[in-house]
Amino acid sequence: MNNSRGVEFLAGFLLGGIVGAAVALLMAPASGEQTREQLMERGIELRHRGEEFSEEALERAQRMAEEGQKRATEMQERSRLALEEQKSRLQEAIDAGKQAAAQRRNDLMGRFEQDKAPKSSN
Repeated sequence: MNNSRGVEFLAGFLLGGIVGAAVALLMAPASGEQTREQLMERGIELRHRGEEFSEEALERAQRMAEEGQKRATEMQERSRLALEEQKSRLQEAIDAGKQAAAQRRNDLMGRFEQDKAPKSSN
């Protein structure tokens, strides 16, 4: 029985060594040439991603600029319309004031003429 345990231990030790060696080969770093190739591929990939990001950012900036220009134009038009409306109201008020002043002047002139005319005695 002692002999059986020794064989099991030896078999386990050998099996563990083989699995360890396989894992070591799979996990070992690549050769210098392979590493350089991988780095070049990653660099190209990163450059492409950077170009895409740059293009997207430029497109967003252009859309935002266009939207800002559109809003500025709308605000300018609203301001122009509000100014015209205020000018119209002011002109109406001036015209009404002139009309009221002319009416008052006519009323006062009428009174003046009445006061100036000789009064008839009864």
